[in-house]
Amino acid sequence: MANLNVNIGELQMKNPVMTASGTFGYGEEFADFIDIARIGGIIVKGTTLHKREGNPYPRMAETPSGMLNAVGLQNKGVHYFVDTIYPRIKDVNTNMIVNVSGSAIEDYVETASIINELVNIPAIELNISCPNVKQGGMAFGVTAKGAEEVVKAVRSVYKKTLIVKLSPNVTDITEIAKAAENAGADSVSLINTLLGMAIDAEKRRPLLSTVTGGMSGAAVKPIALRMVWQVSKAVNIPVIGLGGIMNWRDAVEFMLAGASAIQIGTANFIDPAVTIKVIDGINDYLDRHGFSSVKDIIGALEV
Repeated sequence: MANLNVNIGELQMKNPVMTASGTFGYGEEFADFIDIARIGGIIVKGTTLHKREGNPYPRMAETPSGMLNAVGLQNKGVHYFVDTIYPRIKDVNTNMIVNVSGSAIEDYVETASIINELVNIPAIELNISCPNVKQGGMAFGVTAKGAEEVVKAVRSVYKKTLIVKLSPNVTDITEIAKAAENAGADSVSLINTLLGMAIDAEKRRPLLSTVTGGMSGAAVKPIALRMVWQVSKAVNIPVIGLGGIMNWRDAVEFMLAGASAIQIGTANFIDPAVTIKVIDGINDYLDRHGFSSVKDIIGALEV
């Protein structure tokens, strides 16, 4: 068996397979199907400073080879997470990582500082695709300046591994990645969902209550793969790849393109055991090709 260990900054993972925020609950929901401790890292659903009800229904729609979602970060807030969720997940034998979202820099900072005190949470993933209410609703992550400001502010209070999740809805994602790195990010994860929409032709109405939503699934993989490849060449911090990873082969492709680890999202809805199958598939690939460590294939694309 090959060595599957990888490092994301100071975060040590038993293998490079992670779950994407919002697609795996708090991990508990999948414990009846698989041994969740086998996964390299579980990124729990987006957590905000205050409780959020999310968007009105309908807020999910199927698309060709993918799906749209406009859930709107529904959660009960960071204090509920600390008091109720954390005690239930803190002893899971893997990296439990919290995805942090907000609508103002102050929200991000306060949420991150609270999570910083949780001993068994070794990292956070900063979702900078959120709209900045103080700047007219433009997402923090669509400009280098906006990304740098929020990452720098969080870095000042958060002392563990800081992963920054990048939006693909930009002109040049490498500029955003470099801004996050300059502001102190230990890693970047990409891509978040692509902005899309779906229409019911018979009713002449959008399928989502919000009209537009985030597109994920197999259809976005070529875009995500390209962006991971570009970003891995532009920064000196580890890149975590996600977007349309449905099986072990997809995961290997992302690692060849430069990802040190990968996240599985939409595929969890189709097959709750997909993470374990991907871990085993990566190991089999390494054995078949004579690699002793998964690190040997990171960025090994020959062009």
